[in-house]
Amino acid sequence: MTTTARDVFIVGLRNAHAMEVHAREMMERQSERLDDYPDVQAKVRNHLAETNEQLKRLEQCLESCGESSSTLKDATSSVMANTTAMANAMAGDEILKNTFANNAFEHFEIAAYKSLLTLCGPASQEKARPLLEANLREEERMAAWIDANLGKVTQDYLTVEERKAA
Repeated sequence: MTTTARDVFIVGLRNAHAMEVHAREMMERQSERLDDYPDVQAKVRNHLAETNEQLKRLEQCLESCGESSSTLKDATSSVMANTTAMANAMAGDEILKNTFANNAFEHFEIAAYKSLLTLCGPASQEKARPLLEANLREEERMAAWIDANLGKVTQDYLTVEERKAA
């Protein structure tokens, strides 16, 4: 193990924790405003529960390294998420903007977990691998769901807007 690999791994874990705090805040705000989209609301709430478990897994990884999450990074991510959610809420096409942002964010999370998994060996942190793999699988499932449902969400949005205009 090199000190550098371990240091990079720890920074990555802290960044992933802040990333999941961001995701949690976004989904909490979004789930409050999805009454017209019950399928999306159910999926967001389900993934919110997964995200809370992902945070616990990341905390386990950090604790096993004798480290903790970064309060500053977590707080900054929380503020950013809430600001983004408020900005999207003011848009007429909030559901579409959120869907696009969620799609991009899921892929960002996938990349972060793949990077951390690459670092497990050089950082001598193989015990973290199953926890990180579990997080990765959940993010991949959510990304696949968003991708598979983008057309339906767009059509549902059109239906809602037509109903409002009638």
